[in-house]
Amino acid sequence: MDMHTLYLIVPLAPLFGAIVAGLFGKAIGRSGAHWVTCLGVGVSFVVSCVIFQDVQAGHIFNGSVYTWMETGGLKLEVGFLIDPLTVMMMLVVSFVSLMVHIYTIGYMADDPGYQRFFSYIALFTFSMLMLVMSNNFVQLFFGWEAVGLVSYLLIGFWYTRPTAIHANLKAFLVNRVGDFGFLLGIGLIAAYAGTLDYAQVFALREKLAGQSIELFTGTPWMLTSVICICLFIGAMGKSAQVPLHVWLPDSMEGPTPISALIHAATMVTAGIFMVTRMSPLFELSEAALSFVLVIGAITALFMGFLGIVQNDIKRVVAYSTLSQLGYMTVALGASAYSVAVFHLMTHAFFKALLFLGAGSVIMGCHHNQDIRYMGGLWKHMKITWVTSLLGSLALIGFPFFSGFYSKDSIIEAVQLSHIPGSGFAYFAVVAGVFITAFYSFRMYFLVFHGKERYDQVPRDEHAGHHDAHDEHHAGTPHESPAVVWVPLVMLAIPSVVIGYLTIGPMLFGGYFGDSIVIGHEHHALAHMKEEFHTSFVMAMHGVTALPFILAMAGVALAWLFYLKRPDIPATLMKTFKPIHTLLENKYYFDKFNEWFFAGGARLLGRGLWKGGDQMLIDGVLVNGSARLVGWIASVVRLFQSGHIYQYAFSMIFGVFVLLTLWFNRA
Repeated sequence: MDMHTLYLIVPLAPLFGAIVAGLFGKAIGRSGAHWVTCLGVGVSFVVSCVIFQDVQAGHIFNGSVYTWMETGGLKLEVGFLIDPLTVMMMLVVSFVSLMVHIYTIGYMADDPGYQRFFSYIALFTFSMLMLVMSNNFVQLFFGWEAVGLVSYLLIGFWYTRPTAIHANLKAFLVNRVGDFGFLLGIGLIAAYAGTLDYAQVFALREKLAGQSIELFTGTPWMLTSVICICLFIGAMGKSAQVPLHVWLPDSMEGPTPISALIHAATMVTAGIFMVTRMSPLFELSEAALSFVLVIGAITALFMGFLGIVQNDIKRVVAYSTLSQLGYMTVALGASAYSVAVFHLMTHAFFKALLFLGAGSVIMGCHHNQDIRYMGGLWKHMKITWVTSLLGSLALIGFPFFSGFYSKDSIIEAVQLSHIPGSGFAYFAVVAGVFITAFYSFRMYFLVFHGKERYDQVPRDEHAGHHDAHDEHHAGTPHESPAVVWVPLVMLAIPSVVIGYLTIGPMLFGGYFGDSIVIGHEHHALAHMKEEFHTSFVMAMHGVTALPFILAMAGVALAWLFYLKRPDIPATLMKTFKPIHTLLENKYYFDKFNEWFFAGGARLLGRGLWKGGDQMLIDGVLVNGSARLVGWIASVVRLFQSGHIYQYAFSMIFGVFVLLTLWFNRA
């Protein structure tokens, strides 16, 4: 079998599973649905491994598979670009997706929409693979919108719940805002480059760099800056950067497996991948890089604060995802694209592990999601406890764990960067280390240690925190079945070792080759390469570094506040009530959007209805014309009396008027 066929198998195998499970779900039954989709994604992963070996041997493919249409010299086609960056993403997407598919067999066992769910997650995997394998902007945009559509379907999977419907509509609308910018960027590329093929656009980068565009008359802007900022606005929507981040915490309304698949490992990283792929363009514009850097820093710092006040186990992990996406974006802004993608990869494993671990806890606690009513679970859920601890250590960047290598590399890259905004970004990512450690271990201690509180769940409290089921089952927590904990173990392994094994080749060994382009003036990675010796030496040095000290301080403070002196957080909450209220209300982003955008839309609609519809159309045009005709008729009616003398008088008067006019003209 030639390699071109294998390239096609990777996205088409999950698509086949999605079609079979979706259209023939009743015929093949539950087991048929999970077998066909798991096999489809499994085949995709195995074939991705084969393609990875081929790329490692130096075989890179960039070509068209199918030409959709040609218009005005512009080719719209389906094509694949298979290079080191692509295969890394293919492996991450297919492996995490396979683990989520297996986990779902146990997690969604009692759900009536079982086949539909498997169809959706397989379809999502197909969409994401099409996005990362694309070699042109048309296919990129197809994958981009397809993952958005499937995430809409998955967030609102339990469509009888109003909160789920509200959340998926919110996700869809916020992503449309970002996608509008993304589409403008693609449109500018098509207009000025005359092509939508990556390689051809990158070949014209010097020509594009010399051009300017007037968005406002008399104010020229660098074309590349405008293109890159527009593209990044798309990434802000998909990768949930401030202020387009508001959809991601609400998306926790979907089942836990999709929280892991979409909102930790794959879809939210699409924006990070896209900016990395566009590195030849972003390197031409320092303004765009500075914009990326500052937005990422704001997200990394301020979204971390919100994780501290959350009580829903999934929302804590969701805000952690927002903060980590901010870290990746900061790395992109510092021109350390390979570091951003490296963190994307390590984060995919440990964040999927944390989400699936949270799902296992929810199952064990009979579908209670409030961490205030857990505690002491380590005695009952040993495997979930150990894997969650490993995931938490990776998240806070504990030496030798995967998150340590990627997070420390980001901090170092920002410290060495000279792009405007790098000072603030460095402060944000360093402070973020302490905050991450604090909220991560706040959750860990409240869930797995301390006093057992799972018998204190109020009925009304519990009712608001169901995940998959609508009935409350009281009882002692229990370990999840093997089909749930095996994926946890499989994700825990790379969460521990993948950073140690891959940092050398990925950051300093030239793994990405020509996939990533970095300008000569952005030399952070080159400096880091000089200082890097081995993974072991980096970890040993990390034990004495500031980030490690801050992380340990965060863990110690969480231990003190939530295990030893639980009265302190309550006192602080009262003392700093305004700050707590600000965090509880998520900086009022949702309130502002509700007041300004939703309220503005309602005001505009009411104005068009009252002023346009009722006054102008109904009042003036429709009823006004009827009134005018009625008035004319009432006047004309005076002359239609039926009396001969009145008609004779009218005729004489008319003749008199006509003769007067005629004599005046003569």
